Amino acid sequence: MFLNIDKKNNNAIALKDSNGEEATYGRVIEFADKFQKCIKKRTLIFVMSKNCVGAAMGYLGAMLNRIVPLMLGASMDQELLDELMDIYRPEYIWKPVEMVSDEEILLMDYQYALVSTGWSGYSMYDELALLLTTSGSTGSPKLVRHSYKNLEAQAGNISSFFGLNTKDKPMLDLPINYTYGLSILNSHLYSGATVLLTSLNVLTPKYWDFFKKEEATSFTNVPYAYELLKKLRFFKMELPSLKLLSQGGGKLREDLHREFAEYARQTNRRFIVTYGQTEGSARMSYLPAEYAIEKCGSIGKAIPNGHLYLIDETGNEISKAGVIGEMVYRGPNVTLGYAQSRDDLALPDERQGVLLTGDMAKFDKDGFFYIVGRKKRFLKLCGYRVGLDECENIIKYAFNIECACVGNDEHMDIYVTIKQRHDEIRHYIAEKTNINSSVFHVHFIDSLPRNEAGKILYNKLE
Repeated sequence: MFLNIDKKNNNAIALKDSNGEEATYGRVIEFADKFQKCIKKRTLIFVMSKNCVGAAMGYLGAMLNRIVPLMLGASMDQELLDELMDIYRPEYIWKPVEMVSDEEILLMDYQYALVSTGWSGYSMYDELALLLTTSGSTGSPKLVRHSYKNLEAQAGNISSFFGLNTKDKPMLDLPINYTYGLSILNSHLYSGATVLLTSLNVLTPKYWDFFKKEEATSFTNVPYAYELLKKLRFFKMELPSLKLLSQGGGKLREDLHREFAEYARQTNRRFIVTYGQTEGSARMSYLPAEYAIEKCGSIGKAIPNGHLYLIDETGNEISKAGVIGEMVYRGPNVTLGYAQSRDDLALPDERQGVLLTGDMAKFDKDGFFYIVGRKKRFLKLCGYRVGLDECENIIKYAFNIECACVGNDEHMDIYVTIKQRHDEIRHYIAEKTNINSSVFHVHFIDSLPRNEAGKILYNKLE
């Protein structure tokens, strides 16, 4: 059975949310049986998810019965949802009861309802298990196809390098329709832990009330959330149950990495940086806690049963430390490929366990990897190759501000959240890159556009 759910303690709490709902492992299996009686064949279902027990139960009800879920945010844009509905035509939808209109309800539980769309099912690849939107999107028709093998390998690997067990209680506020959030759910259920689900924001007192009441043992989040924690004076909070801090979903500023690593060391906790992509079923590398300070800024090495390496522009493997190349990952958690139409759901494994990440990286003499930017996030300004991610980090570190860089080979647009010091920023980055300041354009923006996982939506700026 998926994630060995049937081998867990039936009376142990599997899921608990900040709305007061909970479900034991035994209840998950009972619910899956009810789900199967309403959907008796392998088909596609849209799961409109919130971070609550109801959404997680719909996901598990589908997975335990080999029904293929497409995980989507319940609050996603209606036009994008309509487009996905028209392209993929799911036979069923699992959604919050408040979203149900005049549809026939086949099953209702945990404030969620199963409804039929009236469309017929169609053929899908037998090992296709799950569909997620590509990282950074909020509803693109381009989906990532996951197999059962991908998800089981991911859950087992993450459980292994984090050392998860039945006593763990992760605080899960990352959306479960986002690969990072879903990986937390899967790996902890695989380990028999209790997952604490919430849609509350870290800036609200209720978030920390829930954290303390349920004695959460871990906090896992993206760089933006760690920036917020710093502003919240997190280091002075009394959180006796907290054992683990984990970060992924993008590169954390080096100064923040060092601060949180020092905090973890001083308080006898673990701080673990991870790296991954939707196409790799979330995590592909991790930096063990004992190296958090010594290898500050690194994404570490490949996860168990995985392999990381670099290739040059001709596709040859790089063997010398300090040389930048495209990072490639090989492992059982590499997904099947993409889908952009219903017909694509019948496609077999197109990647065969190998993923070109699109990330440019280098490794040091000890074999630890460091991301330097995205392959496509580079400009050619005045004949020089300039990394947009690198420029963002330079400006963020120097001016302690939010920043996003986009542009073309004629100029770079730098968006910042302060109205002053624009000329200073422009001249500073010109000096650092040794390029004429005239090609740098600095713009004020109230706040950077982000998706629900906190990642910057660069297409909104471009």
